[in-house]
Amino acid sequence: MELRMTTTFPDVSISTERLVLRPFEEADIPAHTEMMNDEMVTTWTSVPHPYTTADAEEWVRRIAPAERTQGRGIVLAVTEFLTQRLVGTVHLQHTNWRTLATEVSYVTAPWARGEGYATESVLAVAQWLFRTQRFERIELRTAADNTASQQVAQKIGCISEGVLRNAWIARTQTEDGGWADIRTDLIVWSLLPEDLEGVADQLADAGYASFPDWN
Repeated sequence: MELRMTTTFPDVSISTERLVLRPFEEADIPAHTEMMNDEMVTTWTSVPHPYTTADAEEWVRRIAPAERTQGRGIVLAVTEFLTQRLVGTVHLQHTNWRTLATEVSYVTAPWARGEGYATESVLAVAQWLFRTQRFERIELRTAADNTASQQVAQKIGCISEGVLRNAWIARTQTEDGGWADIRTDLIVWSLLPEDLEGVADQLADAGYASFPDWN
């Protein structure tokens, strides 16, 4: 007989020196709406476009909380510690509680890029997953031409496992200002607990903030 396990992540907040990762709040709706309408977000994700205030309200009030309460994963808003400004999201999804594996995706707001926030936030979540939740595997999938997302995967120590050919639909802007779907490959990356050894120290030497605390 198949063994079935159902559980949920705790309602957690994770802090680094520069960032606080926490559940979404009503006050995040305007900034989240603006962030999700960015050209790069439209290109590499499957979110609605244009992304309306109603879409953001649905995300904050229903979709994001349900990821955790229904056992699929957890959604965390990434905010600056000093300003409390929303700078991105980290989303754990497709969680397998039997194998203790989950998939991570992330979005960074255009005004926060180039600061290392995606690397810092994803690494903090990975440390929490491996050390506190005792997970054994994190998977990432990046579109073949999404070099920024691939750089984040590489910086936190992920290993490239292969290519899923023609497996994703990205979007490209047309001459008339609209958007058209294009098929693309996905690169599959994985991160195991042993892959994190020394990564935080290497990033600290490169000028990244130290990691993390959670409650």
